[in-house]
Amino acid sequence: MGVVEELLQFVGETIVVDTRTPLVYLGRLAEVKDGFAVLEEVDVHDIGDTPTTKEVYILEARKFGVKKNRHRAHVSLEQVVSVSRLDDIIEY
Repeated sequence: MGVVEELLQFVGETIVVDTRTPLVYLGRLAEVKDGFAVLEEVDVHDIGDTPTTKEVYILEARKFGVKKNRHRAHVSLEQVVSVSRLDDIIEY
């Protein structure tokens, strides 16, 4: 199964997209097309702007909810390091 097919199983779910950049994306996966994951109701967060880590930020989003700052965002699949459902994040 390829990357696109793997991502398609998450359509309609709120996911966490970690990238090679300081950006982390949290939002509902709407579609995957033309080399992009299209997210809706998205929190695009630049970890370089805060003193926290991506892991801590994601845990806070899991506990308190996603702080949406975009209606829609297109994430290049070339920049994606990992994807998981927000509900699969284990709180500790």
